[in-house]
Amino acid sequence: MILSATLSKPTGAVRDALGNDFVRVKIKLLTASKTGADDTDAPRYAAELFTKTQVFHKKLSAAELDDFLAAHAGTTFHACVERTETEEITILANKKGKMTRLAKPIRAENAPVPTLNRTKKYLLREGVPVPFLVHLGVMNAEGKVLAAKYDKFKQINRFLEYIDDILGDVLSARKAAGRPVSAEQPLRVVDFGSGKSYLTFAVQYFLTDIRGIPCDITGLDLKEDVIAYCTALATQCKCKNLHFAVGDIAQYGEAAAPDIVMTLHACDTATDYALNYAITRGTTAILSVPCCQHELNAQLAKQPDSPFAPLLKHGILKERFAALATDALRAEYLEQAGYKVQVLEFIDMAHTPKNLLIRAVKKQIAGASPAVASNVARTEADALTHALGVTQTLGTLLG
Repeated sequence: MILSATLSKPTGAVRDALGNDFVRVKIKLLTASKTGADDTDAPRYAAELFTKTQVFHKKLSAAELDDFLAAHAGTTFHACVERTETEEITILANKKGKMTRLAKPIRAENAPVPTLNRTKKYLLREGVPVPFLVHLGVMNAEGKVLAAKYDKFKQINRFLEYIDDILGDVLSARKAAGRPVSAEQPLRVVDFGSGKSYLTFAVQYFLTDIRGIPCDITGLDLKEDVIAYCTALATQCKCKNLHFAVGDIAQYGEAAAPDIVMTLHACDTATDYALNYAITRGTTAILSVPCCQHELNAQLAKQPDSPFAPLLKHGILKERFAALATDALRAEYLEQAGYKVQVLEFIDMAHTPKNLLIRAVKKQIAGASPAVASNVARTEADALTHALGVTQTLGTLLG
């Protein structure tokens, strides 16, 4: 049974065939309650026919739908995608009228993702049950990753790869400081804005169960119900070295310096307070995925003579430009503080454009002395803020 169909890329025959200049047609199956009848001849599909400015609605029976698709898929419209309970069928036609039919199976929403023919070796392996992933519904009890959660599984693993890359630097820094990581002096990790803590739990499991590194991890968030949930889950999963607390990043006053600071989607300037906390306490490694950079967007003003005027003319461009400028400044301020900085692409579990990760490791920058690199970074940051006519919280906090 067809569940939905979408026809697009109209040919020149669309007006003659359908009586209007339709650019797209979307059809979906209606339940019996929505059709208002149980008769098998009653309309069971709703069709939306779109022009560039209007949308028209039509009801179709199953037989009428079959006739409609037979008449218009690949002829009136160059492209048609039909979805059934078991497969997705794509019909494509070129300008000469030659049609191609492609079909691919659809996996059930909660079916386990098959592990065969997968070449990627993840740090958290498929087929090996991970307690917190089972509790969070990413895996089943046998360690199979559910299809609907596979993107989240990949995102967690990607973040762990970033953690794994900097572990050597962090352990070396502790050893050089005369405080090698041990059970008495564990590796300290703080996650600001931990939320539901998928990644917090992942880091705890990775360090403890995979790498065997003594660690103590704290997750901080403003939401009391979320912290209560994560605390209960940590107890259930027997994570004795994982703790959660309610608190504001800007007011967090833990004196002991963490070795690693994580900040995932801390909103707007909360990211800056987390970065400032890490810098002022000499944290060795920082991993930050910024979110909701409103600060510069609110300050940027359209000026006719400004070379940035075209970037400020349209709201969506201004928003993205402000976000990129914000993260560029954060990277410069981190370099000023003596960090080697990388801005990397990060796979976001919600598939949003907020997928940049700033990774900073406190070490001497190759090719220049720390003082020279610091001066260059500050000069570049000052030049950018001056050109844009803005101030940025992290720069203000660092002075």
